[in-house]
Amino acid sequence: MMMTMPSIFRGNLLDDLFDDGFKSFSSSTEMMKADVKELDHGYELSMNLPGVKKEDIKAELKNGYITVSASTENSSEEKDDEGNYLRRERFYGSTSRSFYVGDQVREEDIKAKYENGVLTLTIPKKDAKQIEAEKKYIAIEG
Repeated sequence: MMMTMPSIFRGNLLDDLFDDGFKSFSSSTEMMKADVKELDHGYELSMNLPGVKKEDIKAELKNGYITVSASTENSSEEKDDEGNYLRRERFYGSTSRSFYVGDQVREEDIKAKYENGVLTLTIPKKDAKQIEAEKKYIAIEG
């Protein structure tokens, strides 16, 4: 005879109890889903960054790679009527993704815009030529 467990025991009850919508940055490809579209004049890279503020996003061009980094900080507090904590959680995380765009692209050639949780980078097609390998950041509008 097989005894079935109530549905409350399926899965992790504690995860359900303490789940309050904090997003995990455990996987950059999950957090930073990207689409790359080829255009006549270049490429358009669109990356989802839900819940991230513009000032917490950096786009860097170095050695032919564009690296987009994002960080977030969230906190949640719940207290009883007497001001005692029932739960107090803080989450800090960061993630990044890199894409090869070629050594010939310069940071001033790349246009970046952040709107409604989506970062869009427009990267022109260039003739191959060598440029200096320094760290350069791209301004994000929005």
